[in-house]
Amino acid sequence: MNSGTYPVITWNEDGEARAARWRSESGNPPPRRVLIGDDQISADAAYRLAREGTALLWRGDFQNARQLLQALARRVERKPRKAKADNALAPSPSEAFHLHRQAQAQRARTLAMLLLPLDADYGIPLRRAPDLRQACAEAYGPTEGSDPSVVSLRELLGLIGAHEWRKKGVEVPALGARIHPHYGVFAPIRGEYVDLVAAARLSPVTLAFDIGTGTGVLAAVLARRGTAHIVATDQDPRALACARENIARLGLAEQVEVIQADLFPAGRAPLVVCNPPWLPARPSSPLEYAVYDPDSRMLRGFIDGLAAHLTADGEGWLLLSDLAEHLGLRSRAELLAAFDAAGLKVVGRDDVRPRHPRAADTSDPLHAARAAEVTSLWRLAIR
Repeated sequence: MNSGTYPVITWNEDGEARAARWRSESGNPPPRRVLIGDDQISADAAYRLAREGTALLWRGDFQNARQLLQALARRVERKPRKAKADNALAPSPSEAFHLHRQAQAQRARTLAMLLLPLDADYGIPLRRAPDLRQACAEAYGPTEGSDPSVVSLRELLGLIGAHEWRKKGVEVPALGARIHPHYGVFAPIRGEYVDLVAAARLSPVTLAFDIGTGTGVLAAVLARRGTAHIVATDQDPRALACARENIARLGLAEQVEVIQADLFPAGRAPLVVCNPPWLPARPSSPLEYAVYDPDSRMLRGFIDGLAAHLTADGEGWLLLSDLAEHLGLRSRAELLAAFDAAGLKVVGRDDVRPRHPRAADTSDPLHAARAAEVTSLWRLAIR
């Protein structure tokens, strides 16, 4: 095992020191304390260990491990008893957001403490374990040259979900077809932004840029609307492979060119489209970069670079939710000031209300902000 090329997890078992490759797509370091767990351990005991930062490497039945994870989740989600006298003021929207993120992170850390072994071929050497080799290969890559490894059960179940999304695809009414997201690539399950691009007034153009294409869904919509050539960019290898596969499956490879680039390709276009992550916050894992944009890097990069990549009479379409504004993370004045500083003017805006279930979930700690959310297509031009 060439431990110099990847993290290694170590533990003692049967009186011997052992080690294996540590896999964490969330970017978590290997747990420092690892005990062996099996079907005899109680959920309460496992929960105490997990809360203390001690991981359990499972040697029992796979289905029992899944049941234990569900039991741990129920314990994590128990509401603490409220104090009899609570004179504290309600948190501000931004404080509520950060408290929510802290609670999510603590939940993830606790549930990540139940670990499973993987053989070099991604087989799971446990009783009643399903065959997840294909799902693992899609996320981790080919098994050639691989070593036995250890992964959290919670992450492994995420691979199963991602594999099913990739296999079945997501129905996109604007395309009349399905988009098949790869593991780690943002799936177009919230269709508001796609519908905005599908319905927006579009003058005939021969060239468009799709910045941060992800699955390639917006490039595909533009192609179906008659745009002769679209250059779709991304810097994530998974997104590039996903977009190319989707574009090919839809029969649009002659119209859409997918290239690796940090934001813009070379040249100018009469239409430049971007759907950046909507919340200016630090991702807690690499998988969250599709949702959280630290310091608004991608948003500001698009705004600041747009004028240099638009033709004189062209339009930039920025697809952006105002959820950050309702959470107190970014003001409308800051957004408009960024447009102005970049030499841009707003020539129009199309809005849509979200349709996803969380917008109506009153138990969501961020319900007030989600209920007020509007997703917009900002039409920008050179001032």
